[in-house]
Amino acid sequence: MTERPLSLDAYLLDSKPRPSLSGARRALVEFLWFGVKEARACLFAGLFFLAVFGVPRAGVLGIPRYDLLLIIALAIQAWMVRAKLETWDELKAITLFHVIGFGLEVFKTSGAIRSWSYPDFAYTKLFGVPLFSGFMYAAVGSYIIQSWRLFDVRIRHHPPYWMAGLVALLIYANFFTHHYIPDLRWYLAALALGLYARTTVVFRPLDRDRTMPLLVAFLLIGFFIWLAENISTFFGIWRYPNQLGAWTSVHVGKWSSWSLLVVMTFTIVANLKHIKERVHVPA
Repeated sequence: MTERPLSLDAYLLDSKPRPSLSGARRALVEFLWFGVKEARACLFAGLFFLAVFGVPRAGVLGIPRYDLLLIIALAIQAWMVRAKLETWDELKAITLFHVIGFGLEVFKTSGAIRSWSYPDFAYTKLFGVPLFSGFMYAAVGSYIIQSWRLFDVRIRHHPPYWMAGLVALLIYANFFTHHYIPDLRWYLAALALGLYARTTVVFRPLDRDRTMPLLVAFLLIGFFIWLAENISTFFGIWRYPNQLGAWTSVHVGKWSSWSLLVVMTFTIVANLKHIKERVHVPA
């Protein structure tokens, strides 16, 4: 009987020992394997932002750009679930990130705040915010969820879950409250620094475990989101007030905001996994 070929994810998760690899050759192969897994983990984010950058501002066939981006995002999610590249539990988590992100968008674009705006027309705007915008936050959640599985992520010295959850809640609240009271971003960053100072990510690029301080991962992911934000504003997906006349790069200080958002996103994923491990669902 002919063996069925392994699916992409099964192939990437195959961690059988490769004793023949050593030295520089092992380092190169692991680096390439790491890159492939990263690309796979970014599948939804990559396809979604490819659409963000590729859909003309005028839309296509009479469909406004923001509406078309919503259709594309939903189609990508449906395809990933159907192709078993994403589980139903992962889809539920991504939906949660969409709701959380959309709530923040509604507040930030409101008439009293106006941190940024979505200038183009769309049928699928709610409270002035296009529904596709929540998928930008969901893309971050999707990346973390997919990376966790593909790299067989384990966390050493994770702080108490209730403490991590409280810090994540305070980070989210600060995105709202800093418009009315002093910005507590750096105090919260210091709190997260102390909370996760000993925490290490154990991940498997190929067949051997590697480690990285979790705080470094937060900063790296936040940096790449900041780069994506620069590209998005350049293409006019949304605009900050100082970009309405002519485009300028997003202030580097936004990197810290995105890194804190990554802390919050990671905490939600970690707590959902923790709850799932502890809750017994009868068959």
